[in-house]
Amino acid sequence: MMRRFGWLLGLVLGTAATAGDVENADYRVLLDDLDGRIDFERLPPRAEPGFNLDRPVYSSGAWIGERFVGQQLSPTSTGHDAVTGAPGGPWLRIAGGVPGQNLSVASHRGFGSNALFPLGPAGFPALEARGEGAVAILFDTDQPATGFRIHTDYAAPLGTGPAAQGSVEVSLLARDGQRLGHFSHHPGTGITELGYRLQGAGPGIAGVLIVNTDPGGIAIDDILFAKPRPLG
Repeated sequence: MMRRFGWLLGLVLGTAATAGDVENADYRVLLDDLDGRIDFERLPPRAEPGFNLDRPVYSSGAWIGERFVGQQLSPTSTGHDAVTGAPGGPWLRIAGGVPGQNLSVASHRGFGSNALFPLGPAGFPALEARGEGAVAILFDTDQPATGFRIHTDYAAPLGTGPAAQGSVEVSLLARDGQRLGHFSHHPGTGITELGYRLQGAGPGIAGVLIVNTDPGGIAIDDILFAKPRPLG
């Protein structure tokens, strides 16, 4: 019953924009199925704007950067990052951007813990840069499933009307850069849990690319993955 509920929830929160080998999955089910988590707690708590990360970083089985080598980055009219082009072959490689426009980690009051902020064109430490950039995740090993939590814009104060909403676009890639699935989510405000699971035989999930048009930007936490199995 829980798995069916997660499947229905996935239809509400996101739809596949292209045919692929990945489907929505219940994040809470993935918590039980996957034994790896990236939570950004290795850095001490620091209030926003937090720590500026000017190059790709490695954490617990995955590289995290701005995009993949071969892709191009350009600003949008809303001040967000847009990523175009296919990753360069033969295998995915993580790439960073110009100084001040990559990533930051800061204590996030919505999550109550450290979180990752992809930085947009305005650059660190500008408020309008936080959460409006792109972020790419490259796992050490191919994954059967993955998930993460995002925080989108805070709800508008009472009496000021609904907060403007944007979208969160998630692409899942094979090790050779083939796109396995693309999902467009419209999560509203606050915390949303997103999960994806490989369906059938074929290449596993090696990379994830996340961009957004949320007016307040996004923060990311608790990335789930499967740790490599020990040899022998």
